[in-house]
Amino acid sequence: MKAIVYDDYGPPDMLRSEDVPRPTPGDGEVLVKVHTTSINDYDWHLLAGTPFINRIGALRKPKYHVLGSDVAGTVTSVGARVTRFAPGDEVYGDMSSSGFGAFAEYVTAPADTFARKPESLTFEQAAAVPQAGGLAVMAIRSAKPLDAESRVLVNGAGGGVGTFAVQIAKSFGAEVTGVDLGRKLDGIRSVGADHVVDYTERDFAESGEAYDLIVDTASHRSMRAYRRSLRPGGKAALIGGSIPRLLLVMAGGRLVSSYHDRKVSVPMWKTNNDADVTFLTRLLEDGSVVPLVDSVYPLSDLADAFRYYSGQHHTGKIVITV
Repeated sequence: MKAIVYDDYGPPDMLRSEDVPRPTPGDGEVLVKVHTTSINDYDWHLLAGTPFINRIGALRKPKYHVLGSDVAGTVTSVGARVTRFAPGDEVYGDMSSSGFGAFAEYVTAPADTFARKPESLTFEQAAAVPQAGGLAVMAIRSAKPLDAESRVLVNGAGGGVGTFAVQIAKSFGAEVTGVDLGRKLDGIRSVGADHVVDYTERDFAESGEAYDLIVDTASHRSMRAYRRSLRPGGKAALIGGSIPRLLLVMAGGRLVSSYHDRKVSVPMWKTNNDADVTFLTRLLEDGSVVPLVDSVYPLSDLADAFRYYSGQHHTGKIVITV
């Protein structure tokens, strides 16, 4: 089968197409023919080997030689102990806890890596969902329940996670503000944001506005700045961006937050969490959430897709057809 592989950390030029053996599912695994996948921050950082924390356990050479987290495809065969799927089932899931490998024609993974693809979604839409949608759900469900009186701010609202977070918050009736670059603001409005802010013109942390929930995919402000932007009982959920900032909050956020009713935390994420997947699938099926696909590239042009991704010009997700 065809796969896009790399042997050294570096720019997208490191990627190359190669014929590799097609995997065989073990007893509890399924073999999935990949129709579509997408690019996530995780893939980009593992390709580049930056920040350095991504090289833990693989200092000189990458641990994984075929990247790709998101999968949308069709089950081809199943292992002996698999009962939840059968050949022909359309599925989607996140491979980041199962060895990656989605930038290829086939993948194998434990059956619980996958869920049934909502019938309302195309494969291109479905490939945009697993990791970005899962992170967005986790961030919003980590705070107190939202309602029509809630005010939510999503920083990085034009990215994959951000466009899902805006829509999920709106599904509760919340008033949502999306923050990103000016060129992405129309896309953020298109997924339902009530207000948009160009961060090059205004800093939300200095605006004097306060929110019940801040979902931040950039995470470079101090805990004091976040608390200043929260209503009493509010929470800032940091789910991406500055690794040093995230580590600082993980180390001291719980202790500092214990002295305040405004919490700042890094929610612990479990890939393919059944409750989160079920919740998100319901929103996808009833149309409350619609994946925003910025552009589509064939697998053979994966390096070009990564170059486009690195410029951060996209709004929503960059999808790869296999």
